Amino acid sequence: MKTVIKVGTSTLAHVGGHLNIRRVELLCKILSDLKNAGHQLVLVTSGAIGMGVGKLGLPGRPKDMPGKQAAAAVGQCELMYVYDKLFSEYNHTVAQLLLTADDIKDPRRSGHVHDTLERLLDFGAMPIINENDAVATDEIGIETTIGENDTLSAIVARLIGADRLILLSDIDGLYTADPRKDPAATLIPVVEEITEEITALAGGSGSCLGSGGMATKLRAAGIAMEAGIEMYIANGERPELLYDLFDGKPVGTRFTGKKVRV
Repeated sequence: MKTVIKVGTSTLAHVGGHLNIRRVELLCKILSDLKNAGHQLVLVTSGAIGMGVGKLGLPGRPKDMPGKQAAAAVGQCELMYVYDKLFSEYNHTVAQLLLTADDIKDPRRSGHVHDTLERLLDFGAMPIINENDAVATDEIGIETTIGENDTLSAIVARLIGADRLILLSDIDGLYTADPRKDPAATLIPVVEEITEEITALAGGSGSCLGSGGMATKLRAAGIAMEAGIEMYIANGERPELLYDLFDGKPVGTRFTGKKVRV
């Protein structure tokens, strides 16, 4: 199985931005075990800005663009240091790719990204991908930025022809209502198409350190489903759920790899 796994800031870091050591160590251990079982994995990681906030001792996520970029530059170093250290303990090699929208939209550059990813997988390395937040800004316009890593992970999954995409978030999956506010909300186990009713269930960003929310996850689902790729939303607070998911057990919300209705 060729699988793209996206991990959000809320999974990697505590509320203050500092690394959630126990959870990240468990995540890397499980991913290493899945690689040992023969799966090809690509990790799309958030957390650079959040970890930069913690590393710099800032009171919160900067609101100005240069501040966000500076925090991302610091946090990206921290992220890759942690990933390299933890995966090396299980004899796995990681590789860093920092992408911008131009790398995806330009056919020539996109082809180079595809070829690099495929060769890294052939070599047995684990590509770790993030948007190049230190240079990409949403102030310049949507044409120059991907925006957030839910969308990026779906684009990467489509680019390499992944079998499935897994989004690890701070919620169990897609609910009929916001479970943080409505105790009667129930989990939707399977979504076969992105309808107006499904889209209406999306709320705002869940984490104060992250930039994604259910709306971005549904956008990612649309990209994946249109490409025939199954997508899952699962709770990143329990990385061990990945074992169940890879064993074919029901986990979180599964978006079937069918075309969305236009």
